[in-house]
Amino acid sequence: MRHTPHYVLDDVEEVRRLVRDNPWATFVSATSQGLVASHYPILLDEQADELTVLSHVGRPDDELLELGSHEMLIVVQGPHGYVSPSWYGDASLIPTWNHVTAHLYGVPEILDAEENYATLSRLVDTFEQHVAHPRSLSTDPAFARGAARGTVGLRMRVTRFDARLKLSQNKAPEVRGRIQDALHDDGPYANPALAAEMARVPALPRDAEGAE
Repeated sequence: MRHTPHYVLDDVEEVRRLVRDNPWATFVSATSQGLVASHYPILLDEQADELTVLSHVGRPDDELLELGSHEMLIVVQGPHGYVSPSWYGDASLIPTWNHVTAHLYGVPEILDAEENYATLSRLVDTFEQHVAHPRSLSTDPAFARGAARGTVGLRMRVTRFDARLKLSQNKAPEVRGRIQDALHDDGPYANPALAAEMARVPALPRDAEGAE
């Protein structure tokens, strides 16, 4: 990602929050056959002291991604959206795109069958808890374990990350307020989740305004 110092996110707890709130991720691997990308849900390993994610892939993605052989990139994308210059309240012409994004790097560790099944169970339970009549793999373990054999679990300790909060911090507070109002409106670029992220981050000092 472009290195604009004002937008760099180096708070690991904020990265954890981003992962918790946005668990659909992109896996990117520079393999011997070239770049390979796949998309899977991830979870934080809450038992780990370091930033660590858990996931699984469907076979044969484990081989295509060459899991465990080298470093892999996991891209986590939070709220993002178009920001029109017409919202600024002046004669500006240049739009932008606000976003919250983290690039997580590490070498995945392949889980054994029991750890994989436990991870799959956690994934299902995590998302099913929000529905009216949640399902669980424990309802039919024999069937679920059969299905699990078609997957490969992974744990990735994040050895480094590159994260950004680009949320119009370079605009004056009153301009940021107008942007948030527009994002809460019912127009074509309505995006309350992005407005909520903006509300969490203060504007930059006046001498830093204008930086992109």
